[in-house]
Amino acid sequence: MKVIVDYDRCEGHGMCEERAGDIFRLDDAGDLHFSYEGEEIPARREADAKAAAGVCPVAALKIVS
Repeated sequence: MKVIVDYDRCEGHGMCEERAGDIFRLDDAGDLHFSYEGEEIPARREADAKAAAGVCPVAALKIVS
């Protein structure tokens, strides 16, 4: 499973970081950093990544198989 991040769509609400802070992180400027850019999400972290994508209020995170 992968996550596609639409950085232009992200508004820095931080809800993804609240759900999965070691996968998604906002810096002091409010810019999103994604720990698995271009990589598969480890199986043990898939549920957290899906939960984070599910709470994004602007749908900036897309789950793909």
